[in-house]
Amino acid sequence: MATPAQWLAGARPRTLPAAVAPVVVGSGAAAALDGFRLLPALLAMVVALALQVAVNYANDYSDGRRGTDADRVGPMRLVGSGAASPEQVLAAAAAAFAVAGVAGVALAALSSWWLLAVGAVCIAAAWTYTGGPLPYGYRALGEVFVFVFFGLVAVVGTTFAQTRELAGLAFAAAVPIGLLSVALLVVNNLRDVSGDAAVGKRTLAVLVGDRRTRIGYAGLLVVAFVVVLVIGLTRPWALLALAALPLGASPVRTVLSAGQGRALIGALQGTGLLTLVTGVLLGVGLALSG
Repeated sequence: MATPAQWLAGARPRTLPAAVAPVVVGSGAAAALDGFRLLPALLAMVVALALQVAVNYANDYSDGRRGTDADRVGPMRLVGSGAASPEQVLAAAAAAFAVAGVAGVALAALSSWWLLAVGAVCIAAAWTYTGGPLPYGYRALGEVFVFVFFGLVAVVGTTFAQTRELAGLAFAAAVPIGLLSVALLVVNNLRDVSGDAAVGKRTLAVLVGDRRTRIGYAGLLVVAFVVVLVIGLTRPWALLALAALPLGASPVRTVLSAGQGRALIGALQGTGLLTLVTGVLLGVGLALSG
């Protein structure tokens, strides 16, 4: 029987900044457009966090069933370690999906029923990352989907839920957060590259190799902050997000210096902190620019 601490570790809390940051940025964009509404913003946050926990448990279940979590350096794998049965982890994923669904229905009722269709697509994407007969996370497509769902869909969707407007500002602000979320996945897959290659999990890191993955990680961070600079040309307060740049020094140094295994766990944590702080500062900056 898994302990509460093991269930918490299995939820992979280091990945939660990728859920929080886009909602904060989307809400900041809504404020800049004079459309901020607190209740939809809070519901969007519940949806984002619940989906992130759900996808983490779903990945634990699917990877555990496939046997790809048998030898990993990273966080607790409930099924792979034998701490919980596949059925228990699947039930936890289903519960988190249910929380996201209930909050999503409430959000749609306050905004637009079209958000139900968006939510259904998000749940399908969360499950098929490693689940189902053709998991896209095993086919080097994880980075594309993370940019789309943790960047464009999360930020623009949060803004739309409050303003009922598909605003260009929201699309622009989604880019840096989407890229930083992709960087989180890249460093995670870099940490697991040897194990993934051994079990036939074809992530992008496995396909392009160690060196290119490390360079790509640094490139994602550079481009993300270049986009912040571009946004700052018309929304100067958005440049507050540049204050987060020093937080990127340590993870970039670890990745580019060929850090391996547990050293990359620290880089993952550092990238998560960078994503969260950038999102908060960018969101605040956008709100102040309204």
